[in-house]
Amino acid sequence: MSNHDHDDFAVEPLPGLPAQPPKGEVLLWQGRPRAYALAREALKINWIAGYFVALAVWRGWAMGGGVPGTTIAVMLPYLAIGLLTCAILMTIAVVQARSTVYTITSARVAMRIGVALTVTLNLPFRQIGAANLALKSNGTGTIALQTLGDTRISYLVCWPHVRPWHFNRTQPALRAIPDAAAVAKILAEAAETRLNQPVITQNPGPAHAVAAE
Repeated sequence: MSNHDHDDFAVEPLPGLPAQPPKGEVLLWQGRPRAYALAREALKINWIAGYFVALAVWRGWAMGGGVPGTTIAVMLPYLAIGLLTCAILMTIAVVQARSTVYTITSARVAMRIGVALTVTLNLPFRQIGAANLALKSNGTGTIALQTLGDTRISYLVCWPHVRPWHFNRTQPALRAIPDAAAVAKILAEAAETRLNQPVITQNPGPAHAVAAE
């Protein structure tokens, strides 16, 4: 597994990949998170919006004295703060989504992630132990990847492109992707095909004794 830092997307020979794929490696799928789904799942924008609405209603009821005009005047600042907070979170989600490229090839999963610090994770199928699909009713979903070996991946560097709350063993994830079930099928079939290919190694031939003359 290798990590490559690069700052200029324009130098990518293929969007989302730091180098041209080796001969025989086929590009199967590329995509990125859906911005609102990312805001909902990773940034919890729905919960935060609900919190500010509930707070505004409670403060309006407690301080408005039953007078509609006063109640609304008390509620407005809380609603404005909530709206501003949600706008900031949505902007973060949009920027994250636009800077991300997930790639599945016939040999690996690659993830170009990050805004200020751009990192490309290369995850060969032989270093992926399992994939977990969390599917939403609207078809979006997240595919989390359990890696093998001793390679450690930083949760903070990869966030939000990780499986939530798995800190000890970070699981990189294709977050909030549309048509996630179809993508999971592509991944499963590609990994199965790759792992079933025989690995041919060349061993040294048997030693031959040569008689001394």
